[in-house]
Amino acid sequence: MNNFLKQWSEAAFTTTGFFWMALWAFALGYIISSMIQVFVTEKKMQETMGKNEGKGVLLGTFFGFISSSCSFAALASTKSLFKKGASFISSIAFLLASTNLVIELGIIISIFLGWQFVVGEYVGGLLLILISWILIRLINPKKLIENARKNLKNQDDDDMDTSKSWKKKIQSEKGWAKVSKQYGMEWKMVWKDVTVGFTIAGIVAAFVPDAFFQTLFINSGNGNTDFTFFEILEHIIVGPVAAFMTFIGSMGNIPLAALLFGKGVSFAGVMAFIFSDLVVFPVLRINAKYYGWKMSLFIVFLLFTALIGTSLILHYSFDFLNILPDPSQVKIQDSDYFKIDYTFFLNIAFLALSGFLIYLGFFKSTAVKQMKEMAPKSQLLENVLKYAALVCYVWLGGGLMVKFFIL
Repeated sequence: MNNFLKQWSEAAFTTTGFFWMALWAFALGYIISSMIQVFVTEKKMQETMGKNEGKGVLLGTFFGFISSSCSFAALASTKSLFKKGASFISSIAFLLASTNLVIELGIIISIFLGWQFVVGEYVGGLLLILISWILIRLINPKKLIENARKNLKNQDDDDMDTSKSWKKKIQSEKGWAKVSKQYGMEWKMVWKDVTVGFTIAGIVAAFVPDAFFQTLFINSGNGNTDFTFFEILEHIIVGPVAAFMTFIGSMGNIPLAALLFGKGVSFAGVMAFIFSDLVVFPVLRINAKYYGWKMSLFIVFLLFTALIGTSLILHYSFDFLNILPDPSQVKIQDSDYFKIDYTFFLNIAFLALSGFLIYLGFFKSTAVKQMKEMAPKSQLLENVLKYAALVCYVWLGGGLMVKFFIL
């Protein structure tokens, strides 16, 4: 019993520490994302993405980079751009960039995993787009694309605010009220995923033995970094399966990715795990609702194939350049999370800034409508995540009480 209480307290303390480490990064990323989403309209994006294929891919990548990291917001924006005339490949480029190249994800990865994974994330995001582009050119699914556009015809047009230029918006109080409201929506989109994802990471760190990961990921653990091609391929395939089982978005999965790497999973397997947020069932179902099941399955095939190729290229390129990261560099479980350092002061600063934005949104945004369309999430899945998050808070509260008042 004492052993369980000790592990429980360690799991709760680790989860809380993970979130404290990442708090300022979440706030910074979502403030930047909210500003860009308010001041750069989808109307302006779609006007430039449908003509030339190469230019459309570049612009789709750029607009994705400055967009939100939330998969559900990315799915809705991608549908909107595709419906309004953007080519299929430029829409896919936007989708991949908005879930892999965004600023906030890079900041979180740098905190938990280090610079090699940040480089892998951004280079890998570009490789995902390039491989998807090549596959689309080779397969040339014209009929699927035509049918997908037909499926979108009967849906209502998206409401786009084109009344002011970004220069006028950035100078207006209403523009900043919209930023504050969008910032609140960003947190509303991810709070359940982040809560459950970080809690799972803490539980895995405290309760799951290394032997489990050595069984799930062949030849992992024991400081091994010399994997055969087929072992790396197995890690790449199992990584997305593990991501599918968590049902958590990439932002919530980063601490778990760090734990996987610390347990000896290959660099390629961890990158595949991070890249997997667009090949899980909720995304498959949403794409089917937008474009039909055939196109949805084609997109999963496209992204999963690109994910495998990208992870392999990254692993062997980093190995050739002798910059593969060392699992020993990830020691997040042993960190002194709450010491007075730059993280403490950044968290205090961004908590104050977040408080100001909440004040601005509460008192100044009564006339501001909802900012971004969201993909139609499953109500069942949302309820499951909501109650799971509430259970997580009870678990965390109980574990912290055990740590500080019982043990």
